[in-house]
Amino acid sequence: MRQTRSLLENSLIFGTLALLVWLPLPMGSNRVWAGALFCLVAAALTIGWGLLQLQKHESHNRALKPALPLLGLLLLTQLWVLLQWLLGLTTDVGRTLYYLMLGLGYSCLFILVVGLFHTRRRLTLLVSVLVISATLQAFYGTFMTLSGIEWLLFEPKVHNRGVVTGTFVNRNHLAGYMVMALGCGIGLLMALRDGSPLRWRSLLDMLMGPKARLRLALVIMVIALVMTRSRMGNTAFFAALLIIGGLFILLNKEHRLRNGLILASLIVIDVLVISQFFGLEQLKDRLVTTQIEDRIEDGVVVQQKNVVRTDVFAYALQQLEDRPLTGFGAGAFESSFQQYPGPELRGHYDHTHNDYLQFLIEYGLIGTLPLAAFVLLALNHALRALWHRQSWYRSGLGFGVSMALLGLLIHSFADFNLQIPANAATFVVICAIGLQARYHRKTKHRN
Repeated sequence: MRQTRSLLENSLIFGTLALLVWLPLPMGSNRVWAGALFCLVAAALTIGWGLLQLQKHESHNRALKPALPLLGLLLLTQLWVLLQWLLGLTTDVGRTLYYLMLGLGYSCLFILVVGLFHTRRRLTLLVSVLVISATLQAFYGTFMTLSGIEWLLFEPKVHNRGVVTGTFVNRNHLAGYMVMALGCGIGLLMALRDGSPLRWRSLLDMLMGPKARLRLALVIMVIALVMTRSRMGNTAFFAALLIIGGLFILLNKEHRLRNGLILASLIVIDVLVISQFFGLEQLKDRLVTTQIEDRIEDGVVVQQKNVVRTDVFAYALQQLEDRPLTGFGAGAFESSFQQYPGPELRGHYDHTHNDYLQFLIEYGLIGTLPLAAFVLLALNHALRALWHRQSWYRSGLGFGVSMALLGLLIHSFADFNLQIPANAATFVVICAIGLQARYHRKTKHRN
């Protein structure tokens, strides 16, 4: 019986990890068939985990109880989406049903991570797989761009040629994926500190020893992030690194110099040295030339704005005023927005390029509040792990999760990463990791 249970558990762990690696490959799973496949696999794995729980006499997973409020908030949002669909509150019945399916898939993934990765060894494996997946994305995308081949995984690239997108269609979505993975990778690097006194030998070991592979992965991801030329993606990464890094150094009084040197090495080596050879100057030029409003002199427009997202925001806010509480239906922005823009806003917009605004328009205040509470609770658990001074591992992993979550939350002000299944699923997984960073067991409990 124990051997059968162990085989089932190992299969579930492998299946969950394989699913996380697969999700970005088919264009970020931003196709109906890919989203449906994700939901089916996540549901099957969750059923398997449920059967595994029935075989156990008792649970030694300390994260299950504190995970219940977070899971409840996720399911509460899905219940609201179901009501939007049943009561005819949505303007796009098909998309709302699809988003309900995706939401349940994300909930299943949250259950799987909390239920399966509750020991330090498994948690390290999970974070390592996320870092490996992102490194492969970064290497593939960089190679495609530098070689001029410009292919996604299954077809030639049509949009965003000349910049790195990996297997995503949109460069900003690869940037969002990199921001989250870089946070996890830096967190793992901080978690694997040994606590020994600061010596030059320790620094050399970090740069040339066993941790060198992780450092190399971080370098590759930073190169890819810079080569996406994503303005908000790069801004979000550095802002999150400075905010969480500064907080981490201030809280850790005993090892401020050591931690400060580690974080400084990430900025100096990865950004100011290596990225200089991979388009940092072009990214800087793109940031400097960003014009969000027309420049007018003597009543004449002398320089037109080159960012139309602000116009989309303005009309989206008008749309929000019509249904602030109930929303237009999950996934219904594309079908409902087209009647609002004026003649100066040309083109077809399927997203607002602002996750917060889009959630409010689609889910309304009723459906958005539980999601906001879910994220804040997860961030709270991650920050509490970061403040754990007795454990290098917990504080390091808490650092990484806090940075990853904050980075994507900043990026969400100017993009729609959370509308892309691969990035939304990864975000939910990182929320679950934040919980386990605080409650995981150091070693596996023997029944």
